[in-house]
This record gives sequence, C-alpha cells and structure tokens, in this order.
Amino acid sequence: MSPVLAGVLQLLALMAALALAYVPLGNYLARVYSSPRHLRIEKWIYKGIGADPDTEMRWPAYLRGVLAFSVAGVLFLYLLQRLQGVLPGSLGFASIDPDQAFNTAASFVANTNWQSYYGEQAMGHIVQTAGLAVQNFVSAAVGIAVAVALVRGFARSRTGELGNFWADLVRGVVRVLVPIAVVGAVILVACGVIQNFSGIHEVGQFPGGTQEWNGGAVASQEVIKELGTNGGGYFNANSAHPFENPTPFTNLFEIFLILLIPVALTRTFGVMTGSVRQGYAILATMATIWLSFVALMMWTEFAHHGPALQAAGGAMEGKEVRFGIGGSSIFAVSTTLTSTGAVDSFHSSYTGLGGGITMLGMMLGEIAPGGVGSGLYGMLVMAVIAVFVAGLMVGRTPEYLGKKIGTREIKFAACYILITPALVLVFTAAAMALPTPGHSMTNSGAHGFSEILYAYTSASNNNGSAFAGLNADTQWFNTTLGLAMLLGRFLPMVFVLALAGSLARQQPVPATKGTLRTEKPLFSGLLVGAVLIITGLTYFPALALGPLAEGLA
Repeated sequence: MSPVLAGVLQLLALMAALALAYVPLGNYLARVYSSPRHLRIEKWIYKGIGADPDTEMRWPAYLRGVLAFSVAGVLFLYLLQRLQGVLPGSLGFASIDPDQAFNTAASFVANTNWQSYYGEQAMGHIVQTAGLAVQNFVSAAVGIAVAVALVRGFARSRTGELGNFWADLVRGVVRVLVPIAVVGAVILVACGVIQNFSGIHEVGQFPGGTQEWNGGAVASQEVIKELGTNGGGYFNANSAHPFENPTPFTNLFEIFLILLIPVALTRTFGVMTGSVRQGYAILATMATIWLSFVALMMWTEFAHHGPALQAAGGAMEGKEVRFGIGGSSIFAVSTTLTSTGAVDSFHSSYTGLGGGITMLGMMLGEIAPGGVGSGLYGMLVMAVIAVFVAGLMVGRTPEYLGKKIGTREIKFAACYILITPALVLVFTAAAMALPTPGHSMTNSGAHGFSEILYAYTSASNNNGSAFAGLNADTQWFNTTLGLAMLLGRFLPMVFVLALAGSLARQQPVPATKGTLRTEKPLFSGLLVGAVLIITGLTYFPALALGPLAEGLA
C-alpha cells in the first residue's frame, strides 16, 4: 500500500467514526446542559463548594464564576509546583523555579498546556496527577460551559440569564469528560500505553552513560489531554513517545478524541436552539476548513523535492516511521485547528509551507472544529461577523437565529476578534526587537522568526504546541508566554459572555422573505470566506516574513 493511499484511508476511517458519534453525543450534550435534575454526586460537590446550582446567572455573575475558579486554579497549581520537593511521590525532583511554575500554572489553567520543561525529568506523580491532570478536566469543562452560555444567549429571549456556571462546570466534568475518559483510557492501556506509579528505571547501558525512564499514570492523562483539547504530554516527546502513542491505531484514536467533542457540540448547538440545520451549517464550515488544511498539508509533505525526499517517500524528517506522513499530517492539522497542541511529529521539521499551515490553523482562531467549547463560541462569533457583512451588502439589518446584530453585538464580536492577533503581534515584535530573547533561537533568518511567531501564536490562541528549536525556558519567555496564555484565554471570554447576555435580552424577530438563510450552503461559504479573509488581512505580513519566505526560497 502506498503512503498516500494509507493516509487517505486513515482520513476516511476518522471521518466515519466522527459521523457515527455525532448525533448521539451531540444530543446527549444537549440533554446534559438542559436537564433540571442533579445527580447525587453533583449535589455533594455543590454542597462542598457552597454553590446553588439552580440560581440563574446574568453574564457578569457567570464571568465572575469563570474568573474566580480559574484564579484559584492558577494559585493552587503554582503552589503545588513550588512545594514539589517536599511532597510524596515527587520521584526526587526538586521544586519548580518561580518563573516556570507561573508559566505552567497559567498554561494548564488556560487550557494551553505549553511546556517549557521535560515532563519526565521535572514533574513527579503528585504534580502530574493532582495538578496537571485535574486541570485538563476542569479547564476543558470551563470552555464547554462558556460555549453553552453563548448558545443559551441565542436560544433564550427577554432575559439576561445564561444558566449557572457551577452547574455547567460540574456537569461537564461528571457527566461528559470523566465517563468518556475512563473508556478511552482503558482502550489506550489495551493498546500499549502505560499506566502505573512506578519510579525511575535504568533501561540500558550506552557508551555515553545510562538511560533512565520513569513510569506514570500516562494513559489516564493522555486521554483527557486529547479529549479536552489540552495537549500537555507526560513526556517531553508528547504523542510521539511510544509510552503515550505506541501504534498507528492509537494515533488515529487520539485524533478522534481531539475532534470528538468540538464536532459534536455543533449538533448540541442546533438542538438547543431548535434548529438542527443551523448546527449542520456550522459543522459544514468547520469541515470545509479542516479538510482543506489536511489536503494541503499532505500535498506539501508528500511532494518530492530533492533526492532525499524522493528516497524517503516524502518529507519524513521529524516524523515517526510508525505513523508516516499521512498520520502525522492529519494529527498536525487537527491539533493546530483545535486548541490541543499535542504533537506526534516535529513541526519545525515540516516543509516551509507545512509549518506555515500549522501556524495558520492557530491564527484562524482554532475554530475548525476548535477546542472544546472555544471552537464553537469562536465560530459563532465569526458567524455574527459574517451576518453583519451580509447585511451591509444587501442593506438590511443583520439577523442571526432571530436575533438582531446591532452596534452593541458587533462591538463585542470585533473586540473578540482583535484580542488574539494583538497579543501575538505585539509580543512577537517585542521579542524580535529586544536583544535577549533572540538568543533563544536555534535558527536565524525566516525560520528563526517562525520559531518566535509560532510560540506566541500557540500561547495566545491557547494551543500549546511548539515549533521547537526555541529555548523557551527563560525568564522572558516563561513570563511573557504565561501572560499571553492568560490574556488569550480569559479576555475573549469576557466579550463572548457579554455578547451572550446581550442576545438573551432580545425579543426574537420573525423571519421574512428577505432574511438571510443561515442554514444554507451559501452562508457556510460566506462564513468560510470571512474566516480566511479576516485572518489573512491580520497575519499575512507576519507570515510573509516567516514560513512563506522560507517556503518560497
């Protein structure tokens, strides 16, 4: 079987699995976030945290819950790392330095999971399981909760109430993430991913010394890392490590986990708003972008330029032989078009244009299908922009799902769109202008610039993958990337929830013959164009200095 055919067959199998899960999971998520009932374990949790799950919240109260919970998470994870040296199960590792502890705490609470350290050489069992793995669950649940709040904004009328954050958070963990993660972890263990609490083992004698590996609860963390679109690996090699991702099947299964909830949430959106076809329109937009990126990535990496690439069957540098170019390309596109950041290959070793595709996927806002929750609310904000543009072209008041898109709504949407590019470009410019950050670059010229641009793009978009080649474990990068991750996660949520509150207060307007049919293919095409044009206008100069210059050289 040719490598190209193998890649296409993997793609078809992945799409079939997602199609089978789409309706049942999407409907289940709609029931979870619409049910008035509380499970017994949920009642215990509410009692423990002192929350009343039946109290409806307006958007400022909902936002306060998001921020309060996240601040507590940053402080807890920071202290856990700083105290690691005196905690049991630390495997003899010392406490984490302050700047790296801040970076890691911000990273995992912001659902970014950027790692400027070697996981197997820095973090013990307590920090990995009680700290990082827990944040993998709750940070994902926060993202889903904010997305559901925006959906309620479209579905409700003449009220500013968006639900209860604490109920949405707890239900996301208890009813959605934990059950799927348990099943997924069992599958990964059955396929060879390790799951233990063993210490450090010496595995061999080599001319340069010995090699040591430590065990860990890898399968349980691996599954939620992908399912929650987190991305932080137990080992520095991430999903390229055989303890995390041993076979082509586990590789495809992990991609399935990455895409599962973001894809199903479009069905949830359609069900909760009373128009399943609207969910299909959003899904079609996401699928068009994702498939286009996968096809383009495979083409750039399979193209045979030069004798070395011809002999290897494509650009195999930095890719695992057991996955090949097809599996690596699908993984790279899926992880950068979502807020996952897990990697099964070395993105810095991709062709110049291939590296640019991974960057562009994040620059789109990771909305195809995006992270758990963040992908849906990001695409819905873009839908608001697209409706506004369409309204300007035909001279009508823009409407989406019966809600008028006025000055207030478009300001919230515009602020949402502008935040992330501002963070990326300002921090990148500062790093390139100052003398010290440039010392962390392994390469010079366009590729060196791409390393810096990729790092801040990854952090500000809460992705977490690295271009590699950049020594990010410095006070400058630990601090600035940590700030970019926090601002890139929570500032957009402010405007998403404000938009949700504004929409929920409106009285729906009836559809007329002049109303734009947002469930039709025409609107999906308009939405794709809006996403690409807005991103292209924002980032094209920076891309031209980095991956485009390298790829066309």
